[in-house]
Amino acid sequence: MRELANTPSPAAREWLAELSLGLTPKAATQAPKLFQLQRRFQQQYGPAGNMVLVKLLVIVLRAFVDSLRVPDKPDAADIMELADTVAQTYTHDSLKDIILALKEARTHGTKFYQSLDVAAIYKMLRDYFDRKARHLENQHLDRKAACLSNTHQALTQLQQATPHLVAGIGRQIPDDHPNADHLRQRLSLINQKQKRGLLSADKAEQLRAETQAATQRNARFDWQPNEAAQKSIEHRHRQAMRRFSDRHGIDPSHI
Repeated sequence: MRELANTPSPAAREWLAELSLGLTPKAATQAPKLFQLQRRFQQQYGPAGNMVLVKLLVIVLRAFVDSLRVPDKPDAADIMELADTVAQTYTHDSLKDIILALKEARTHGTKFYQSLDVAAIYKMLRDYFDRKARHLENQHLDRKAACLSNTHQALTQLQQATPHLVAGIGRQIPDDHPNADHLRQRLSLINQKQKRGLLSADKAEQLRAETQAATQRNARFDWQPNEAAQKSIEHRHRQAMRRFSDRHGIDPSHI
């Protein structure tokens, strides 16, 4: 690790520049996080994998330091300490986030005033992740506002459609109604006439109400015979039974 932190590497600078080409905050957010890389290195290299991520950060930071034209730069010890701190601090951010933060520090016109210390690099990273947090929060608020707007719009449409739905349910004709087909045809004719302008809305609603009233069938308890009529009916039944038994020679008690 000391050799990586001490030795300038043009190849590492080229690799860092190539990796940062077309890099966007969205791509950096979707990239594997540092703790995921750490776990992958541990599975691949065993106990030695714990330092692989730190070495990778050392290469990135060393390439960034070498890319700046300032006389006063962090030394190898500073770079190793910085890499270890970054690996422990930004565990749930990606390596591409670190690369993009360093890239934006250069492309956004950061002035180093002929010197670059570890505190300045910490500030670059902190500013980048503050911007990232605000960006993600704004995205969340935008999605939340859009969701609330869609919900409100759907609720408004439902409130507008509810009276029609309730009216349609109320106009349903029972299948066991003796005039079900006739009443359905009448409702269809009313709707067609209203669509063609042959009926006004008030007249069509009146006809629908009349049709709906025709579907109501109340129980008629007065259809049952009274006591005198019931006795007369039973008397006729007994006489008919007696005539039948006399005709066929059957004892009436056996019927």
